[in-house]
Amino acid sequence: MSNISGKTVVITGASSGIGQATARVLAAQGANVVLGARRAERLQALADELTAAGGRASWRAIDVTQLEDVQALVAQAKAEHGRVDVVINNAGVMPLSRLDAGKVDEWNRMIDVNIRGVLHGISAGLPVMQAQGSGQFINVSSIGGHAVFPTSAVYCATKFAVLAISEGLRQEHTDLRVTVISPGVTTSELGHDISDAGTRAYMDDFRALAMPADAIANAIAYAIGQPDTVDVSEIIVRPTASPY
Repeated sequence: MSNISGKTVVITGASSGIGQATARVLAAQGANVVLGARRAERLQALADELTAAGGRASWRAIDVTQLEDVQALVAQAKAEHGRVDVVINNAGVMPLSRLDAGKVDEWNRMIDVNIRGVLHGISAGLPVMQAQGSGQFINVSSIGGHAVFPTSAVYCATKFAVLAISEGLRQEHTDLRVTVISPGVTTSELGHDISDAGTRAYMDDFRALAMPADAIANAIAYAIGQPDTVDVSEIIVRPTASPY
C-alpha cells in the first residue's frame, strides 16, 4: 500500500468505530491522519496513541452538521501538511424506528448528519483538491443504501442519497477519485442511539453477526492504496453469515 504513505487523510466520525479503526490502519501505513468528531477527549487519546506508535496524527473537535467546523478541519489538515489527499466522510447516526412512531427529530438528525455532513465534507475538501489537481473522497454509505428494511426508511434514504451524491461528484470531477464504502453490520456505536425499544432489541440480536471495524478500515485502505489512475467506485462489505 505504498500509495498511502505520506498522504494526508481527513476522517470525520473518527472517535469510535469505523473512523477510529481507519485512523489506526492508515496511520500504520504512513498516512498523515487528521481526525474530526464531537468528542475531544477521545480524539486526543487516539491521536496520542497513534503518535506514540510512530504515526502522524492531529485532531479537531467538530460537528459535521456545521459547515464551518468541517471547513476548519480541512483547513487544519492543509496548514499542517500542505495538501489534502483524501477526505473520508464517515460520521453517521442510525436511530431507527417505524415511520408511524413519528420520531421527526430523529429523522432530521439523520438527514443533518448522514447527508448534510457528507455534503459539508465535499464542500470543504473540493476547492483544495481542485487547486492541487488531485484527491479522493471516500463516502461511507451502508447496505441500507442498497435495500430498505422495516424501521429503516429514513436511514436508508440518507444512505441512498450518499450513493447518488457520490456518483454525481464522480461524473463532475473526472480528475478526482470518488469511492463509496457500504458496510453491513459492523461493530460500532452506530444504532446505540435507537430510542424505540422494539427496534433496539432487534438490533441487539442483529449485531451478533457484526464484523470488526477493521474489516471496513481495510477496505478503505484498499481503495486509497490503488494507483492514482484507478478509482474503486464502490465496495460492499458484509458478514459472510448475513442474509442482508
